[in-house]
Parts: sequence; structure tokens; C-alpha cells
Amino acid sequence: MTEATAAPKTDGKTGLSDAFRDHFSGDAPMTQKATNFAKARPWTSVAFAGVAVMAVLNTLRARG
Repeated sequence: MTEATAAPKTDGKTGLSDAFRDHFSGDAPMTQKATNFAKARPWTSVAFAGVAVMAVLNTLRARG
């Protein structure tokens, strides 16, 4: 009889929250954590960068 592989430990949330937990836990520098996350989930990283750029542009527009 073969052994069944155990399911990965998760709290029932989305795969994105699991990816955050996996990539941003530990003692590595934040830049290395972000780089590893960007390599694992490139489209999510692009979306986050786009939201950050829009927030900065809206902040600068409000000052003028």
C-alpha cells in the first residue's frame, strides 16, 4: 500500500495569501523576499506595482 502525501498546510484562504506567507516569512532581507515573490507570481507583482504607481500619481496630482 502506498502512502498518501499530506496536503500543504494552509488555513483555507486563497493561494495568494499562502504565497505571501511563504515568501515574506523568515529572516531574509526584504528585497530578496520581494524578488522571490515576483519570480513566483509575476502577474500579481505587476498588478501591485501598478496600484502603487497610481497611488503615487494621485498623491502628486492632489498637491498641485
